[in-house]
Amino acid sequence: MDGTLVDSEKVWEVALHELAARAGGELSPAARRAMIGSSMATSMRILRDDLGQPGRDEAADVDWLERRVEELFADGLVWQPGAFELLKAVRAAGLPTALVTSTGRRLVEVALDTLGRENFDVVVCGDEVSAPKPDPAPYRTAAGLLGVEIAQCVAIEDSPTGMASAVASGAAVLAVPAELELPATDGVHLRDSLEDVDPAFLSSLLVPIPG
Repeated sequence: MDGTLVDSEKVWEVALHELAARAGGELSPAARRAMIGSSMATSMRILRDDLGQPGRDEAADVDWLERRVEELFADGLVWQPGAFELLKAVRAAGLPTALVTSTGRRLVEVALDTLGRENFDVVVCGDEVSAPKPDPAPYRTAAGLLGVEIAQCVAIEDSPTGMASAVASGAAVLAVPAELELPATDGVHLRDSLEDVDPAFLSSLLVPIPG
């Protein structure tokens, strides 16, 4: 979701810098980069380490951060280039679709006002899985809920953490960088944007089933 479908990483950036300022510190660029694509728990650990405040109340920080991001999400989210068109084409083709995100359900529900609940058969949130990205559990959970083989799924990602999760799950992977440069990785198809990507292109990324 964040960075792949909508340009929401900048929203997170605003809120995270505000949270660091409330704590009397300043979030370093390296720490912010390390948070992209990570779970909330991992991001909060990075924040505490970066600020040199290991004893901070994580629950209180998460609550403040989610409330602030919720306010910013409610103002509307901007689609990434080509994302809206691809999603509409996929749905028009009758393909089952899952939203797989590290973001928690509370904020995803707000984002779905922009994304459209009708565009997803399944929504898997970061606080609803046995292990977050880069573990493969989120994508495998989504495939299971859709009732399809993971090898017949294409995962679209924008961060190294998400790429690692998708590759480990066994899905075909299409990666489009947003905030971070993405390295060439075996099994990952890289593009500059989702513009001109359509269901036929996604199908071409799958390994044909023998027979």
